[in-house]
Amino acid sequence: MALNSGSYPEDTPEPGDGWLRVLLYVAFLLLLGAVLTRFLLRHTGGHLAPWVIALSAALAVLYLLEPALGVRPSPRRYLWLGTVVAVWITLVMLAPSFGWCAVPLFFITLRTLRPPAAIALIILVSVVAVSAHLRLSGRLDVDVILGPPAVAAIAIAVFVQLDRQARRQRELIDDLIRTRRELAATEHREGILAERQRLSMEIHDSLAQGLSSQQMLLQAADRVWSSDPAAARTHVRTATAVAERNLTEARRFVHDLAPADLADGDGLDQALRTLAARESSERISVRCHIDGAPAGPLPERVQSALLRIAQGALANVREHSGATAAALTLSYLGDQVVLDVADNGHGFDPDAPSVGAATGARGHGLPAIRTRTRQLGGTLTVESAPGEGAVLSVAVPLPPELP
Repeated sequence: MALNSGSYPEDTPEPGDGWLRVLLYVAFLLLLGAVLTRFLLRHTGGHLAPWVIALSAALAVLYLLEPALGVRPSPRRYLWLGTVVAVWITLVMLAPSFGWCAVPLFFITLRTLRPPAAIALIILVSVVAVSAHLRLSGRLDVDVILGPPAVAAIAIAVFVQLDRQARRQRELIDDLIRTRRELAATEHREGILAERQRLSMEIHDSLAQGLSSQQMLLQAADRVWSSDPAAARTHVRTATAVAERNLTEARRFVHDLAPADLADGDGLDQALRTLAARESSERISVRCHIDGAPAGPLPERVQSALLRIAQGALANVREHSGATAAALTLSYLGDQVVLDVADNGHGFDPDAPSVGAATGARGHGLPAIRTRTRQLGGTLTVESAPGEGAVLSVAVPLPPELP
């Protein structure tokens, strides 16, 4: 990875922030104070002392101004770095021992400049530091010649490693943020689809069935309007009752409440009896049988789903089976509850594709019942054959707290 390649976001911390930056400030101030003290002890009363003191104070102030410049490279930061290096070089020319302050300058150079400018300036600072030490020692010393370049190489290596780790961390954070956004978008889409499916099933199992019944009753009334006014009025009154019930369902549907038959709190058993009585007519007789009793109250979602399944199944029987008799049977079998809907209609092949589903002519029917059963963790069984009627059976496991 290239050193300092790419641009820094304005609010993204660079390598050297935090503990390393504090360490560099402390190290720089300690070095600067130690070198200044050494100079003053050896040159007390010298004519250079006021200049060295003033330049040392200026260098310390300039160095501590770095946080106010921000972390993003800018012309103002470049000007600040140039001023710091210029003041330091002047100090080194006046007092070679200030060359020890070069190490912190390596890091601020790496934080500010891009390669190759950073490397070029580090080489310049290293050359100045080596020259200052040679002047100070007064002899050719291999340690003095190799020391500053070695320190510069170590500084570059440490910074590159920190830079690489910081970039990896930023990439990981970006990946996590992107993944979280994608997950949220996926959950949002799935929630929308699930809500659409729920709404479509609710409409099919309540409002659409009621409208279908009204249509059939009004058509029957129209056929006998002249020949049998009493029967026509009966059909109209029945259609009015269905419309009133549909209105109640619509209001509860808008408020996302339980089916109207469960609103009175009489439970699923009574709701199924009411449904059977309402679906019975001159064309079809619907009976309801309750086998056993639950050990405790059924969860509301189970009651609501089973009632909707019964409504959907009877709607299919009424509209498509040609049956004259149907039966609802609710059985409590300890750890599960079973709802059976049987009819004596012309039957069908359960494995054959649904023509209505393919053409869009019918509502959800069996797919909606299957979906509701799956949401409850239950199983759906359909037994039928042409000319032999049909039996639909839904088995739903009861929660652990119920035996």
